[in-house]
Amino acid sequence: MTAATLHLLDAATARRLEGTDIFDNPLRPAELARFIADPSHCLVFAEVANQPVGFASGVIQYHPDKPPELFIKEVGVTAAFRRRGIGRQVVQRLLDEAWAAGCSGAWVITEDDNDAARALYRSVPKLISETSGNVIFDWAAPGPS
Repeated sequence: MTAATLHLLDAATARRLEGTDIFDNPLRPAELARFIADPSHCLVFAEVANQPVGFASGVIQYHPDKPPELFIKEVGVTAAFRRRGIGRQVVQRLLDEAWAAGCSGAWVITEDDNDAARALYRSVPKLISETSGNVIFDWAAPGPS
């Protein structure tokens, strides 16, 4: 496993992502600012040797009748750093942020044939369920020790 430095995206860390190739498209400054300004959005990114190599993003969903939960929107790792534990590190940190924000659980959906994503999500501790079809992975917040 490659040890990475993990950062929570905020106005101070956003400049570290300029010119990176970890996203599908180039960053849009106005959308980046909107993302950072919304407290329900969360993005964790990983750096190795001061280069961004991966990220996980999510949205905290609020409900009128139950505790908040995290929906993991996207996980990406540059090709050179795949299968080195970077994805697991950013997902785990994203979950830790969700637990700290009071979320009772987290979930993500991926395609049934996305073997890499399925292996990643299975590797994250405390997984409580996995369904078939469009695959849904579900985690519960840790209880009292």
